[in-house]
Amino acid sequence: MTAFRPCIDLHRGVVKQIVGGTLDADDAPDENFVSDKDPAWYAARYREDGLLGGHVIMLGPGNEVAAQKALQGWPGGLQLGGGITPGNGRTWIEKGADKVIVTSYLFTDNRLDMDKVCQMSQAVGADRLVIDLSCRRTPDGFFVATNRWQTVTKTSVDKAVLHRLAAYCAEYLVHAADVEGKCRGIDADLVRLLGNDSPIPCTYAGGAMALDDLDTVKHLSGGRVDLTFGSGLDIFGGDKVRYEDCVRWNQQP
Repeated sequence: MTAFRPCIDLHRGVVKQIVGGTLDADDAPDENFVSDKDPAWYAARYREDGLLGGHVIMLGPGNEVAAQKALQGWPGGLQLGGGITPGNGRTWIEKGADKVIVTSYLFTDNRLDMDKVCQMSQAVGADRLVIDLSCRRTPDGFFVATNRWQTVTKTSVDKAVLHRLAAYCAEYLVHAADVEGKCRGIDADLVRLLGNDSPIPCTYAGGAMALDDLDTVKHLSGGRVDLTFGSGLDIFGGDKVRYEDCVRWNQQP
């Protein structure tokens, strides 16, 4: 059944919620929230509430120490992404990540590079790899966006790609970059696509603004896609969704 998945987004070593599409080369994104609590506080809370499969994302450089604090807050309970490669993936697992998340490394000349997919999967094991297919909407459908979601690649998010990559990873993470951080509603078309076509577990993030979005994602995906709340959540300064209500959702029979 569709579940709430938590997150910890790190920028310049601090827990933040940003408007995802504004994270460009200047490293000065539009910020919705800057926390006065360190990553370990969030990790410990997720651990206490039994929230599995949460992701920690390092948004640019300077986040390694903060990421390690998060992993220390819940060893083996969180996934980690941001700058992951075959060279450092296993190290982050040894530091406490349950799985590592990778996007940009898998692309060469804006196309999915299956040699790199194989290298990444072999380096950490398919069971410890999450492939991030965060994307943007184009007139021709959804296409993976890399490099802080600024570069729209030539790789579409469709049934063929979802099935092709499933042998190399355990899960998908998909941010709808066009609505990420805006709290204006989820991208229903993308959720429906993921529910219909992903053969492995998948988490969607982007635009969620009400607890009812969990019901919506459950309906659109047949219960096959999980949902992450970010800027709308009260523990990230939002006023639209209570964290405690999300925890209770996961505790339903």
